[in-house]
Order: sequence, then C-alpha cells, then structure tokens
Amino acid sequence: MDPQLRLAFNGDFAPEKYAVLLRCVNETEKWPADFRISETPIFLTDEFTDEATRAANAIIDLTRTAEFARDAASAVPKGLEVPNESAHPNFLVVDFGICGEGDRLVPRLIELQAFPSLFGFQLLLLHCMRKAYPAIPRNWTSSFGGIKDEAYIELLRRTIVADSDPENVVLLEIEPEKQKTRVDFAATQTLLGIRPVCVTKIKKRGRQLFYDRDGREVQI
Repeated sequence: MDPQLRLAFNGDFAPEKYAVLLRCVNETEKWPADFRISETPIFLTDEFTDEATRAANAIIDLTRTAEFARDAASAVPKGLEVPNESAHPNFLVVDFGICGEGDRLVPRLIELQAFPSLFGFQLLLLHCMRKAYPAIPRNWTSSFGGIKDEAYIELLRRTIVADSDPENVVLLEIEPEKQKTRVDFAATQTLLGIRPVCVTKIKKRGRQLFYDRDGREVQI
C-alpha cells in the first residue's frame, strides 16, 4: 500500500468526515447503499496496481481462446442458449483478494463476471470520498488505468447506450428496488438516463418489448 497517502489520510481522518461520506453516498441518489461503506479507500502502489492489471489481462486473454469458447458453450444446458449472443461480453469484472505471500501482498482471483456490476456506484463513491476527505489528492482515482471521470462516463455511455435513445434502454433486474446493489442502479440512471426495470413489468407484443415510463408505454 502507498505509505505516503496512508499517513496523510490517517492523520487527517475524523469520524465527522466519515459521516459526511455516508451522507453523500446515502443521500445523493434515490436509493441508499444497503451495505457497509468502508471508512477509507485502499491506496495501492503503482507496482501493485500494475501487477493486478497484468493478472486481470492474463485471465481475460484466456477467455478469448477457441478452447474457452468451446468449453463455455458446452457448460450451458440445451435449450437455455441465448440467441444472437455476441462473441465476447462488453464487460468483464475481475475480483481479486489481496493476500500475503512472504513479505509481499499479491492479488488472487476470487471471481470473474461478465456484468457491469457497480460501474455507476464506484464513480459515486469516488466523488463522495473526494468531497469528504480533503487529504485525498484531487487527481487520485479508483479507476485502473487512470481514466478521467468524464472519459469514464463517456465510455460507459458509448458501450451501454451507444446511438440509442436512453429511454429505449433499460437496466433489467428482478425487483431492482429490493436488490442490495440498488444504489448502483440509481447511480447508473443518473449518469446515463436509463431506468432500472423489473423483468415482471415488461410487456411483450410479437417480437417487441415495452415498459411503462411515467404513464407512457415505451419500446425497449
């Protein structure tokens, strides 16, 4: 971990600032965070960040082989295939645990998922941390690769919404208002203008899907 940032943060920390962080996270969007928010971010060194990035890229490379595609296809039961599935997902999230190995900290894989989990919330949390903790440098970011906030939002918009009208794009979930990650749904709606919609609220007519938006039936 970065010792200079850690010392600066610890020296400036106060419970009142943590309370500011919680208010920001829980009151900025229409839904609060239904999970505990840590008092502090983890300040990774450039060396550890590079190691985690290399490990993530190596794992992703393995998913792009013909062998992986064949094995993945055979894992899906017959009749449950998704029609017109793309060759590769638009998103991959690699979750690492930080483990001790001798006198070093190393990343170890926990989970790999092809879903944009918490992509809206992580930007909300970053903004709230900057607001609550002056000790965090304004140019510090939680984004691997150092992508700037505006570029991150634009990339997210281009990937999810593309050339569509945001009202024709939905974040489909089962009872989204009851999910632990509902704060992310709300943050994504704020960033991109797309609404979380329960799968049970979708109407199907022919080969078209619709949902209710403020009393209007809107095609997805």
